[in-house]
Amino acid sequence: MDASERRPYLKEDMEIIRTPEEMQERARALRRAGGTVGFVPTMGFLHEGHLSLMRIVRERADTVIASIFLNPTQFGPNEDLDAYPRDFERDEVLCREAGVDILFYPTAENMYAADASVWVDEEALSSVLCGAARPGHFRGVCTIVAKLLNIVQPDFMVMGEKDAQQLRVLRRMVRDLHFPVEIVSGPTIREPDGLAMSSRNKYLSPAERAEAVCLFQALEKAKALFAEGECTAEKIKAALHEIITVTSGEVDYIEIVDDETLQPLELLQKPVLVALAVKFSGARLIDNTVLA
Repeated sequence: MDASERRPYLKEDMEIIRTPEEMQERARALRRAGGTVGFVPTMGFLHEGHLSLMRIVRERADTVIASIFLNPTQFGPNEDLDAYPRDFERDEVLCREAGVDILFYPTAENMYAADASVWVDEEALSSVLCGAARPGHFRGVCTIVAKLLNIVQPDFMVMGEKDAQQLRVLRRMVRDLHFPVEIVSGPTIREPDGLAMSSRNKYLSPAERAEAVCLFQALEKAKALFAEGECTAEKIKAALHEIITVTSGEVDYIEIVDDETLQPLELLQKPVLVALAVKFSGARLIDNTVLA
């Protein structure tokens, strides 16, 4: 059954909580009552990828909490914070249909004090891939997710595998800071032609949208070459580069790295992450696959 045929759950009595204080108080009450709490953090403008994560939580938790917060601290000065799509009324309906029990919808003003001066900065995994092109991005990601975990107090949090570096950075943060939470990953959800679902796909022109499938095609090429026995990273990267550069997309990076440390590899001798970032005039897109 595809997403268009799936019958909505429709949570009529979903709560909407707008302040950290109220959310934290509700979280403490849930803790006292017992049961399992699962959490999905989002920046809104939801798509099937987000909803698939919420359904994972629905299947294994007594209480499903989702957040919508467009976090300003993970956007650089020349990035798309102001233009990032927003539609809370639509998102609210989608959360209800996905079976969310509590939707946490705070503002920047009540998430960050005017004189906020404490940050969470991961130093080993954040400087490569997207971190190299977006300095400060993962400091913002780690800080807001640490805040959300302290506020929501879930037993587990579900995140998508499309954001591969983010997933690994946050796993490291949770491990190193001893957050009592499990991070569960959900598979990348794709359009029928293979393009990974993303809120930023909305920015693509029709011509760019047709070309954007090159990311998926490149990853499929990497899988095929690896299956045929090719283990030289540079040869695989060259083949992927060739697929992408026949489009209007500009390669930000094509990297083959260790799946755990994110350090670059010359030979593919153990599970590796193939990660791509490609810029079109309308959006910067990322995608990845793991070769094992």
